[in-house]
Amino acid sequence: MDIFKRITDYRAETDRLAWTGTFADYIALVRKNPHLAMTAHARVYEMIAAQGIANDNGKRKYHFFEQEIFGLDTAIEKLVEEYFHSAARRLDVRKRILLLMGPVSGGKSTIVTLLKKGLEQFSRTDQGAVYAIKGCPMHEEPLHLIPHELRAEVEEEFGIKIEGNLCPSCQMRLKTEYNGRIEDVLVERVLISEDNRTGIGTFSPSDPKSQDIADLTGSIDFSTITEYGSESDPRAYRFDGELNKANRGLMEFQEMLKCDEKFLWNLLSLTQEGNFKAGRFALISADELIIAHTNESEYKSFISNKKNEALQSRMIVMPIPYNLKVSEEEKIYSKLIKQSDMSHVHIAPHSLRAAAIFSILTRLKESKKQGMDLVKKMRMYDGEEVEGFKEADLKEMQSEYLDEGMSGIDPRYVINRISSALIRQGLEFINALDVLRALKDGLDQHPSITKEERERYLNFISVARKEYDELAKKEVQKAFVYSFEESAKTLFNNYLDNIEAYCNWTKIKDPLTGEEMDPDERLMRSIEEQIGISENAKKAFREEILIRMSSYSRKGHRFNYSSHERLREAIEKKLFADLKDIVKITTSTKTPDETQLKRINEVIKRLVDEHGYTTASANELLRYVGSLLNR
Repeated sequence: MDIFKRITDYRAETDRLAWTGTFADYIALVRKNPHLAMTAHARVYEMIAAQGIANDNGKRKYHFFEQEIFGLDTAIEKLVEEYFHSAARRLDVRKRILLLMGPVSGGKSTIVTLLKKGLEQFSRTDQGAVYAIKGCPMHEEPLHLIPHELRAEVEEEFGIKIEGNLCPSCQMRLKTEYNGRIEDVLVERVLISEDNRTGIGTFSPSDPKSQDIADLTGSIDFSTITEYGSESDPRAYRFDGELNKANRGLMEFQEMLKCDEKFLWNLLSLTQEGNFKAGRFALISADELIIAHTNESEYKSFISNKKNEALQSRMIVMPIPYNLKVSEEEKIYSKLIKQSDMSHVHIAPHSLRAAAIFSILTRLKESKKQGMDLVKKMRMYDGEEVEGFKEADLKEMQSEYLDEGMSGIDPRYVINRISSALIRQGLEFINALDVLRALKDGLDQHPSITKEERERYLNFISVARKEYDELAKKEVQKAFVYSFEESAKTLFNNYLDNIEAYCNWTKIKDPLTGEEMDPDERLMRSIEEQIGISENAKKAFREEILIRMSSYSRKGHRFNYSSHERLREAIEKKLFADLKDIVKITTSTKTPDETQLKRINEVIKRLVDEHGYTTASANELLRYVGSLLNR
């Protein structure tokens, strides 16, 4: 990449986006494209929708969030549809503060950061273009120049809505610079930028004694008082508060409920009426989406105070829980690790999964369903099939607890512990055992967990270890199967021949002798038992397979080894069981003979080539699985 060429191209693109014209020119643009007059709330929704919306089993997934936010599809769907979409359509929710409430390290700040960065990029597109009165400290919507008496006619003709008044600065400039000729007022295209304080404001609470309301609403410029003679002259005022600068975009309140009350009072009229009080001026209009975030304990403390009822009624509270899917939790850890400088230390496969299993177990609540334990629940939440339970059971469990996911181990703690494992001197790789050991060691230093929670978490580490042991054994056994797919397909086809004969009350023909034989009940049961199919349930299972085969055939699809998840699992387990003794002997022999050594090298090569191990981590895996099989 030629970095200087890219910089030149970027500068040229910024120059291309620049536009300056008169208000008359701007009106011509709006006549062609009424979309330019959209509100800040509409701009945020359009930005999200522009990235694409997918429909996944009746649930809407937003591509805008998918690279950074994992496992929160339900919360994100609710956030976008119930707040952003409704607010974009000018429903009353736009007059509410959006409060993201959830546990620490749950993704609240990441969501806000994504929205801010997204707005910056969106404003550089034709669809997200923002135009403002040139020189306005609040980059104001130029349509505010139109007198109130004429707005109804303009709105009807252009198919737009005009809300808000000119800021004090623009009112004065219209009189002094343009002699009231609004058609001559200069308008420019502005690019939303947090760094340049254009369209994005951020307020963070600090010491209430030293923090001034001017941080929000601007302040008098005392150096100009003698020049302009009055504090009510807009030229003697700095319109540089966060509420001023966030106009046309987004205002973020970090840890909002930690703010002193006087800072929050400004939000009462801003949310309901779209204006706020500053200096010795009339109410100042502002079009901005106000988004805040806080944790559950602070929110409960806030709503328990009767003095906060007025502000509370102006809030839309969106719970942002922890992710509850193991596979999505892995993505969170992968993302955070990729941002570090530790890429030279190999993380063996399933290491992050082991950590994710532990994390998710700490966040789940015991189901009231009979026969459902936390591990089964974890698997169902992650999209796996569990014997004896259906989709309806999953939905029922998901609605059992409204606060599920609002407590447990946070991703930040897990990443801290993985980091401590990665940073040890001289390491070529870490595996799941290293990660689980680091998680266990860190529990003693965790400041907020009780003794009872510690015991519970230690138990979850043991469960995660057992889950990893099964994964490790399966991986090694699979690598030992020479031409695994071919072996599996042969067994699979043999099983299908037998169940077809069984269900149709026919015989099967021996491929060598041509002799007709009864279906091989022993073979069928040896496969079905691998996934817990009982003697009473075997007929229903076999019929289900045939129905699935028939359905595939009608649709013109080929029913193969991967078409039925549970049958595939049964075939694999059967093959593994047949190979167990070979694996056990080969992995546990301290002085392997030539044949065993050749087999070990082949297995290591397969683990490296097909499963993502390094030679060192594959050797370690073989030693570990050998010890497991010898117990």
